[in-house]
Amino acid sequence: MKALVVAGSCPQIVLIGKLKARGIYTILADNNVNAVARPFADDFVKVDILNIEAVKAVAIAKQVDFLIAVCADQVLLTVSKVSEDLGLPCYITYDTACKVSDKGYMKDIFQKYGVPSSQHAFMSILDMNKISEMRFPLVVKPVDAYSSKGVRKCMNEEELKRFFEEASHISRSGVVIVEEYVEGDEITVDFEVVDGKAVLITASNTEKVDYKDRFLAFRTRYPAAISSATVERIRMIGQKIADAFQLKNTPMLIQLLTDDHKESVLEFSARTGGGAKYLLIKLASGFDSIDAVIDLTLGKTVSAEPLHYEKKHITNEFLYAYPGVFDHLEGFEELKKEGVLTDYWLFKWQGAEVNNAVTSSDRIASITIKADSFDELVSKHNKAASRIRIIDSDGKDIMRHDFLTDIEPL
Repeated sequence: MKALVVAGSCPQIVLIGKLKARGIYTILADNNVNAVARPFADDFVKVDILNIEAVKAVAIAKQVDFLIAVCADQVLLTVSKVSEDLGLPCYITYDTACKVSDKGYMKDIFQKYGVPSSQHAFMSILDMNKISEMRFPLVVKPVDAYSSKGVRKCMNEEELKRFFEEASHISRSGVVIVEEYVEGDEITVDFEVVDGKAVLITASNTEKVDYKDRFLAFRTRYPAAISSATVERIRMIGQKIADAFQLKNTPMLIQLLTDDHKESVLEFSARTGGGAKYLLIKLASGFDSIDAVIDLTLGKTVSAEPLHYEKKHITNEFLYAYPGVFDHLEGFEELKKEGVLTDYWLFKWQGAEVNNAVTSSDRIASITIKADSFDELVSKHNKAASRIRIIDSDGKDIMRHDFLTDIEPL
């Protein structure tokens, strides 16, 4: 069999390895000839992965048996559409992929089906009358962007006008959501929908950089610091979303805010979590989310129960840098061999231009740490924080060590 793997970021390295283990020939498609997953694939094609017709031409020329992607919202549109047009298997229809990738449509469905979410309006031209009943702070976001691009917090009308303009240029459709800002701890929840039933796999806290007007995640921690009552409400929210979007067999990632009494859903997607989330899920529950995507794509039944939750403390730390030209990492491999790091992941390639840390696409690398206790987690984190380096082409450490803050009780 031949698989066309669409997008070549870090999670696709794991995906390609699992496909090869099944005896499947892998062809990687990506815009970037330096894609980090390229060395792991059997073949590579440079192509605009958001251009459906271009990817379809590759699939036909390479005579692939199926297309597959993990951890990417917009790429799911390409994979589902090309699969549908060519009669190839896919776990989601193009119509559903469009619905779950459009934040404006998503918000309307939330409101219709009673999924708790913030008051909102979406528009291509800022109309203050549409948001006259909303109170600052407000949040603007493009309806069809990714990696938190264009998502900004507005404290007043002047900022709203400026950030709305930015978001409208980032949005491919030109449509922007304006919504009320909701206070609360951000929780990322991983579900697997099996025959229409939403099974909660893991829930973790997301910590963000203390920016005034941006939302940049730098850490995900398991287990989430939420009550059992909150867990049950989240289960119900997951089922409502699965029912509302008529999801049958798919991964499902939900981002929400909670004060441990009530929740507000930010957004969701029919995909696995990005970056190193695959490993956190597997360490926490034993569930292999990437294997599940392969099985779903090939029409196999996925079982998500019973789960065997580990009484572990796990953290994924996302590493950023000051502007420069990335050259290499230092200290990571040694810390992994010592058992301080469970694993680490590199998102950039040697010679990559590094930008200011403003969106999740600016991540250079991440580390995963597993511990038996909170104290052990803190100890391992502190050792890692003191020894890892991101080195630029001039031999200088450009890592944003200020982002790798101390781990505090949640």
